[in-house]
Amino acid sequence: MFTKVLVANRGEIAIRVMRTCREMGIRTVAVYSDADARGRHVLEADEAIRLGPAAPSKSYLRGDLILDAARACDAEAIHPGYGFLSENAAFAQGCADAGVAFIGPPPAAMTAMGSKISARRLMQASGVPVVPGETPPDQSDDALLTAIERVGRPVLVKPSAGGGGIGMRVVRTGDDALAAVQAARRDADHAFGNGTLYVERLVERPRHVEIQVFADAHDGCVSLFERECSVQRRHQKVIEESPSPVMTPDLRARMGEAAVGAARACGYRNAGTVEFLVEDGDTEAPRFFFLEMNTRLQVEHPVTELVTGVDLVRAQLMVAAGHPLPFHSGRLAQRGHAIELRVYAEDPSNGFLPQAGPVLLYREPRGPGIRVDSSIGEGDTVSVHYDPLLAKLIVSAETRAAALARAERALGEFAILGIVTNIPLLRALIRHPDVRAGRVDTGLLDRLLPTLLPPAAAAPAAVAAVAAARAAAPATPAAAGASAPPRHDPWTALQGWRG
Repeated sequence: MFTKVLVANRGEIAIRVMRTCREMGIRTVAVYSDADARGRHVLEADEAIRLGPAAPSKSYLRGDLILDAARACDAEAIHPGYGFLSENAAFAQGCADAGVAFIGPPPAAMTAMGSKISARRLMQASGVPVVPGETPPDQSDDALLTAIERVGRPVLVKPSAGGGGIGMRVVRTGDDALAAVQAARRDADHAFGNGTLYVERLVERPRHVEIQVFADAHDGCVSLFERECSVQRRHQKVIEESPSPVMTPDLRARMGEAAVGAARACGYRNAGTVEFLVEDGDTEAPRFFFLEMNTRLQVEHPVTELVTGVDLVRAQLMVAAGHPLPFHSGRLAQRGHAIELRVYAEDPSNGFLPQAGPVLLYREPRGPGIRVDSSIGEGDTVSVHYDPLLAKLIVSAETRAAALARAERALGEFAILGIVTNIPLLRALIRHPDVRAGRVDTGLLDRLLPTLLPPAAAAPAAVAAVAAARAAAPATPAAAGASAPPRHDPWTALQGWRG
């Protein structure tokens, strides 16, 4: 096993990886930009090495600087977390060339699944169902317009590179087609430096269900069941849960088999996620289609951990060190229900504009079945330079209904003041009858959004009330050396106005 691991990331995922390393007796090394010099992940690590200025292009995206840091501290392995360089095949190859273990899949598997077009072709050859579509070798406007007509409207025009819904365009009529193709190509060129497009039949109101897979170098490859990720905003996930409300034993078995087949087809190793669209109809055997494969640990991995009892980071470390999987399919089972809600520093009433600034108050919910993965605290400053994800609230319970009730209570006790967050929106969403009933699809949140947004005028009043209460309050128990404050303190009661 490794004795020292460098975590090439920041925020809550860096802290999450370090926690498991500490339990395994592995020393950890943090890397940081100037904006993160006092970051929580820096304080959690055994060692820390500066990369450079705040901009990711000059720090966390500099693979050469990260490899230099690994050499300088004699780290045997690098865990990339998610985002940044986690799906960069060139960086994974650079680790191999430097004799440093990359805690993730082989570069060849990342390359095969990194392009949506090559991944589709590989899945088709392997018998994994894909959404009907075409990738014209001729990428001219005319060729793409012809492909749209062959596939049949409505269609999605999608960039081959990248993700997160960037560049995707829906074409419903012939009049929309040319503008959609040109806009998609423009966005793809700008965001990914690659304007290659493909055309895919639009699956109306699908569910987004993904399968967690894990493979080792000893021919072991298993499915750790599904996560329902249909509640999203503009293709960015907001709520994830397991089990999926739509899942049946037959559908779970078929999707698990397809996901394992996808992983084997590309020579996969370590943790990965195969994402599918599911047609949520009344048929006995709902159809599902391969969407893409994420060749890394997912943001929502705690959902799987809570229903299976498996520490996925521990398994990642063991597989990267050459050990076989610490579990096999015959012993894996789902127990209870888990839900994850992503808490963002963003203003839903202002186009989800990312927020930055000091955190004046931060109180996490506590109690049985509540887990919070975060990296911020009171007095910290949320930077403009990075993803606005502040924390992940993950709850678990014996049943879905109990997990939803626990999630609603925990959100009501999650207090963050000083910056606007999406907590009020999450509270409204988790209460909605369609979410409660499991009637979800990938367009649900966008359709419901106008009815879920809280009144904008309430926020300033809440902040003023908190400021007055804090000014008049005696010294906190922590300052007086006493025990932690009670869960329902004066500021927690106000957080519903200001997330």
